[in-house]
Amino acid sequence: MMAVQAALAGDWYAAHHIAQKYHDPSANWLHAVLHKIEGDEWNSKYWYAKTTAVKYETFSDADIELRAIQASLENK
Repeated sequence: MMAVQAALAGDWYAAHHIAQKYHDPSANWLHAVLHKIEGDEWNSKYWYAKTTAVKYETFSDADIELRAIQASLENK
């Protein structure tokens, strides 16, 4: 949750640092979005492939996608 909050606040470095410590589907999804924000499409798609169902093309807006990750974590 802290990584998502950091990403929403625009702190890509902190969010990335936290996300790469975990390897569950939510962390992989966040990691994918962070690389999408960075403009690293190949790396982003690599991390999307490690999620359970989300694809690179599913969301066109990173903020909306980050909020979707946040909502999925709140529902756990």
